[in-house]
Amino acid sequence: MARKSNEASIEVPEGTTVIKKYANRRLYNTASSSYITLDDLAKMVRDNVEFVVFDAKSGDDITHSILTQIIMDEESNGEQMLPVSFLRQLIGMYGNSMQSLMPSYLEASMTNFRENQSKIREAFEQGLAKNPLAAIHETNMAMMRAAAETFIPGARAKKAQASKPATKAADTSADEIAALREQMAAMQKKLDELGK
Repeated sequence: MARKSNEASIEVPEGTTVIKKYANRRLYNTASSSYITLDDLAKMVRDNVEFVVFDAKSGDDITHSILTQIIMDEESNGEQMLPVSFLRQLIGMYGNSMQSLMPSYLEASMTNFRENQSKIREAFEQGLAKNPLAAIHETNMAMMRAAAETFIPGARAKKAQASKPATKAADTSADEIAALREQMAAMQKKLDELGK
């Protein structure tokens, strides 16, 4: 059951810890009645503790900016995980017509990665897969193409008009889809074998 936060008119799901951020940059955990740091919040994320961060004065939900700040701190203080090329591409997506698709695409990609993390680790350890990350990348690209075709009206029609020999384009497209399906089936078969 959700509860209303005193700081905002935003409903907070039951079991979610409320963190207040004060003007002096201090973070207050209302569940433990103690002040915490960004490192504590990072640990909460790793421990799968659900939390929401509110600005103590305005009552605004600032969870997104706090999580972004944690990523910035991790990237500057520890081993960098986000490649420069990825960051450039991500920045390039702001203002792009595909920007609205990126959050759901990135979320689906991360979910896919997390769900297959143990299988990927096993594949690396056993040397059974040449490049499991490439297979995940192919799956993610297929999801992105499908999303683009679903959410952008006329995308298929424009694609067909752009290539005049429609039958050749259709044959090539059908061949690519068939090849992609075979690759996805092979990858799923490997993952299923690894999971046993």
